[in-house]
Amino acid sequence: MKLGIIGLPLAGKTTIFETLTRQLNGNSQKRENRIGVVVVPNSRIDILSKIYNPKKTTYAQVEYFLPGAGTSQDAEAKEKSVWTHVRTCDALIFVVRNFNDHVLESPTAVKDFQQLDQELILADLVVVEKRLERLEKDKKTHRLLDKEEYDLLLQCQSLLEQEKPIRSSETLATAPKLRGYTFLSAKPLLVLFNNNDDDESVPDLPEHAFARVLSVRGKLEHEIVEMDDDEHFMHEFNISETARSRVIRESYDLLGLASFFTVGEDEVRAWTIQKNTPAMDAAEVIHSDIKKGFIRAEVVGYDDLVTAGNYVEARKQGKTRLEGKTYSVQDSDIIDFRFNV
Repeated sequence: MKLGIIGLPLAGKTTIFETLTRQLNGNSQKRENRIGVVVVPNSRIDILSKIYNPKKTTYAQVEYFLPGAGTSQDAEAKEKSVWTHVRTCDALIFVVRNFNDHVLESPTAVKDFQQLDQELILADLVVVEKRLERLEKDKKTHRLLDKEEYDLLLQCQSLLEQEKPIRSSETLATAPKLRGYTFLSAKPLLVLFNNNDDDESVPDLPEHAFARVLSVRGKLEHEIVEMDDDEHFMHEFNISETARSRVIRESYDLLGLASFFTVGEDEVRAWTIQKNTPAMDAAEVIHSDIKKGFIRAEVVGYDDLVTAGNYVEARKQGKTRLEGKTYSVQDSDIIDFRFNV
């Protein structure tokens, strides 16, 4: 899972990136791309590790990507460079300035959000129009035309011309035929309002924003990350949960992700999947051979295993069950895949 962090100049993108990843690097060049791999905190994995005392404990991970501006002095070229880099991301995080600064003008958070969203919409419209132009030429030369792709692109064009993001249509945003275009406005979106130290408010976005929203006190939380005793300062500033934890949770919800677990003396591990992934596809996340030779999945719920004390006891109590390849894996399922290759 990879989320790209974007925003208008001086919104605090670097501050947010470093707060989330704890990659404190004041000397980094803004023209360079930065990526941070963050371990996803999970108390369930902690408890399972205490039960099994494995040689290795592996948590799920999420990547946050901060695109650099490149070396070009041209503003349009810089923007294109950013869009190119974030197209490969699974979702986007808009950092929107909502803090006061003695140098900057008063914040206009909602207006800034709309401006950035319109830039994505325009970038996608350019891609759509170029592709449609090419397909129209193919029609005239009687080349084979993918009618489904053509119709979907026309729908995208109509939506974008109305200044609406593609993510406003679930059908278009998730259409397999359009996946290769990596449309920016089709990506799931989390808006982070970067507030003053004493402000936890969340500005109201228009209903057609089709985005999740959070407020963060970026500067304050960045300073806390720099402290040796961050728990003390969290208590002092009445922060019950870090921005990092809140953003990770929203990132998972935004992308519709869940975790299942495998356990044993060698390793206790969390695996990330889409919610309700069929058992056979979940097996492939571990290894393609497990999917190829899939026989059954022995499943026990997290709560049942913890109550029983271990997998063997849970099986004795009749808490485990055998599921087939179409079983929809649930969050916190503990699975032992049976396969033969």
